[in-house]
Amino acid sequence: MSKSAIVLYCKSYRGDVKRTQRLAASIDQYNQEHIPFYVSVPKSDIQLFQDFLGGSSANIIEDESIIEKNPQISQKKINLLHGNLSQQIVKSEFWRLGLSDAYLCLDSDSIFIRPFTNSYFVSDENIPYTVIDEAREILDVALSIGKTSVLDNFYRESLQFQKIFDRRGRSYSFGPNPLIWSNLVWDSLEKEYLMPNKISIYDAILAAPIDNNWYGEALLKYKAIPLLPCQPLFKVYHYAWQMDRDLRAKIGLPELAKLYGGVIYQSAWEREMDWPSEQGNWSSRIARRLRRRLGRI
Repeated sequence: MSKSAIVLYCKSYRGDVKRTQRLAASIDQYNQEHIPFYVSVPKSDIQLFQDFLGGSSANIIEDESIIEKNPQISQKKINLLHGNLSQQIVKSEFWRLGLSDAYLCLDSDSIFIRPFTNSYFVSDENIPYTVIDEAREILDVALSIGKTSVLDNFYRESLQFQKIFDRRGRSYSFGPNPLIWSNLVWDSLEKEYLMPNKISIYDAILAAPIDNNWYGEALLKYKAIPLLPCQPLFKVYHYAWQMDRDLRAKIGLPELAKLYGGVIYQSAWEREMDWPSEQGNWSSRIARRLRRRLGRI
């Protein structure tokens, strides 16, 4: 079987199985060119995902099959990490399976909202587009409502990575998700930075836990592929105030589909989709349900 130019990939776990099921359904509905879709989960969650996603086009694989491709990373050490860290490492290592030249890295709480083809992610020459901008859309709004910590965090994180790669200049955002990642860029990071410094992506993520910045800054530094910039592919609601603003402006999925291929709602706002049941104590669950009923987050 020939290698695909791009595949769709989601790293998930049992708590998000219903969200992943929803994502898979949206892919089956809108995937016009039948781009392969892979979901990786811990080995202990395989049967659960097969039960929920069995009727979809998703190919379910073990996280462990990804990690074992790199002898520099210990699965035992991965298992000791917080989920936010371990998932970044697994996602950053998916390229080693060699299933495609690039992959669209999706979160479980993503959904597609309009038809899509390969051309949404790669050029006619099969060069992946790169999500990159200066995050003005969210920074402008954050500034207007006094959320200065959003700006402080963005510039602090950007400066950290500029120092790592000895780059001066503008502060870039290489997100939000989903992200189009090229194997060649990850390979260049491995050969040009990780190996010379005798570290692995495990060590890199622990030192600076933002996988999209590792990818983006490596692309700018080592130029493994041409930079074909694009704006965010999905509408991402990072904060409750963003969602509230759109709800009041009556901006729904039909309106968003004119600009975006999909949408991402934060998992914390959709606890009814937690598996096996909505998380939190009784009072917090009631409060969330009341806010949802009133049209609030």
